[in-house]
Amino acid sequence: MPEAKFLTREGTKSRAISLEGALFESEPDTGILHNYVTGFLRNQRQGTSSTLNRARMKGGGRKPYRQKGTGRARAGTNSSPLWTGGAVAFGPTPRDYYRKIPKRLKRKALISALSLKAREGEINIVEKPDVNEPKTRIVADYLKKLGFYHQKTILLYEGRDDNLSIASKNIKYFNAKPAELVNPHDLLWHKNILITEEGLARIKEIFGNG
Repeated sequence: MPEAKFLTREGTKSRAISLEGALFESEPDTGILHNYVTGFLRNQRQGTSSTLNRARMKGGGRKPYRQKGTGRARAGTNSSPLWTGGAVAFGPTPRDYYRKIPKRLKRKALISALSLKAREGEINIVEKPDVNEPKTRIVADYLKKLGFYHQKTILLYEGRDDNLSIASKNIKYFNAKPAELVNPHDLLWHKNILITEEGLARIKEIFGNG
């Protein structure tokens, strides 16, 4: 059974917490994780890249010069992709990349990601920082005491904390979000997973731990 260290706000280890249940003891499925992550990243694409093809360009209706006698190659339009400033051949146009990811795939990927992180010992149960004002320094000092400053780290907590959310935005490699919004991509991208005890209970409540 995998275990997680419990770290206080001062960075001291007080006890070990067992991570029992299917959420943390399942066999990670790399195929499921790959399918989810590629789908997740695809859905983040804006699809706004746009180029001008022959049909979308203005002008180009008049033949630039006569067919013969100039010594130059024949040309029927100055909007040809062969010309500088001409159209773009086979260039990108605006499109929607979004594809719905099945709920069953999401849940299986989350179980695989949590189990993988638990197996590698990268999940830590922590006390939530006391952020009484939206100051980056408070969260930075908290991470330094825990030993995770300037490392890829995510903090999952229960409920809503605007001060913590705002104070975390300017810290490189760090992210803080409510536990119910966790997704497999976040778990895999971050090296260290910090979860409050309340956040852990919330994850078990929403995603099941049977």
